Amino acid sequence: MSVSSRLLAIALGAVLSAGVAAGCKTAESPSLRVLGVHDTPRREVVFVQVTNPRSHPMRLTKLEYAFASQGATVSTGQLALSRDVPGNSTVVVEIPLDVDSEGGLTLQGKLTAVIDEIVKSFAVTAQIAEH
Repeated sequence: MSVSSRLLAIALGAVLSAGVAAGCKTAESPSLRVLGVHDTPRREVVFVQVTNPRSHPMRLTKLEYAFASQGATVSTGQLALSRDVPGNSTVVVEIPLDVDSEGGLTLQGKLTAVIDEIVKSFAVTAQIAEH
């Protein structure tokens, strides 16, 4: 069964870590949620919702990602982003998936954003399961 034939609704358990200097308060981390997959003639696209839990806006600048199935990496890539996420709001990011894989997938990566003029990176991970 291809990824495109699955409904995806697993929340991305965003395990985020910001490289913050000692003594600085760690900001709330953005969260991600898989919304679905769209099959195009050349590739599949995974729709990911990014939620900004802070009251201040943030600008998404880059997403480095890898998809894995049954412990093996099946696709990797990097997206240059230029998306503003207002405080307490969400945006949808499309991530290309260049392979068809059986079973569940895991999305792992690093999301880079500018928050209050400071560049921060967050480790993100999510299980993509069929329903």
